[in-house]
Amino acid sequence: MKETELKALVSLLDDEDNQVISHVEQKIISLGEAIIPYLESAWEESLDPTLQIRIEDLIHTLQYEQLRSRLNKWSEDENPDLLEGMWLVATYQYPDLELNKLRQELEQLYYEAWLEFKPDAHPFDQVKILNGVIYSKLRFGANTKNFHSPGNSMINVVLQTRKGNPISLCVIYMLIAQRLKMPVFGVNLPNLFILTYKDESHKQFYINAFNRGLIFSREDIDNYIGELRLTPQETYYQPCSTMDIVKRSFRNLINSFEKIGDHAKAEEVKTLLKTISSPGE
Repeated sequence: MKETELKALVSLLDDEDNQVISHVEQKIISLGEAIIPYLESAWEESLDPTLQIRIEDLIHTLQYEQLRSRLNKWSEDENPDLLEGMWLVATYQYPDLELNKLRQELEQLYYEAWLEFKPDAHPFDQVKILNGVIYSKLRFGANTKNFHSPGNSMINVVLQTRKGNPISLCVIYMLIAQRLKMPVFGVNLPNLFILTYKDESHKQFYINAFNRGLIFSREDIDNYIGELRLTPQETYYQPCSTMDIVKRSFRNLINSFEKIGDHAKAEEVKTLLKTISSPGE
């Protein structure tokens, strides 16, 4: 569609006939995300608040559909990339966020850890070295003051503020650790996401990234499960998948939006979660 035709189409959004507006909106949506830059320009040029709101809604709809498409494609990969999955979660709120920018930021964090890392050290000592870099040098920590903030589930926000929830801190910790060739993986505990160090010789222990990398044992998990009065399951002790991590991030985000009363966003994120979930999940 030519620029003059696009301009004429957008100009019809301030028509007084709701049927005309509805038809125009459907036509614009059918054009896909390629029209977003033009809509953004039209928003900037407009002085009509009502028209601007309609354009904002259209841009959000197009960006949301683009995210659903990207999520679907990502989930079909046999070995989906964790950072890309967390980027997709964040693009719900920050649609212009660039994946390469996140990769560069994580690469810098890895470099800071690599400078002090000792590959031949005992696994406990390796974790302590990494803890020193992440929590003391880089000053990452738990966002206990604003635990239910949606930003805690957005990896770009956590990288910027250095504050996050258990799963976002675990993801950053794990991405750095794996880059250092450490066998560190996520574990889906009820009400708490943690990490496990598990090598090929079956040496295994656990790390609480939300509590400054505290090291603990399987017996500690037994006690935790006992306090919750739950039946122990092997999934509480073993590494979970990348898909599990991204799904849990979406669930955390849903809970955050519900806690702050933004139910419309909570419903939209529920739809995103269904995009990567099996029937009945």
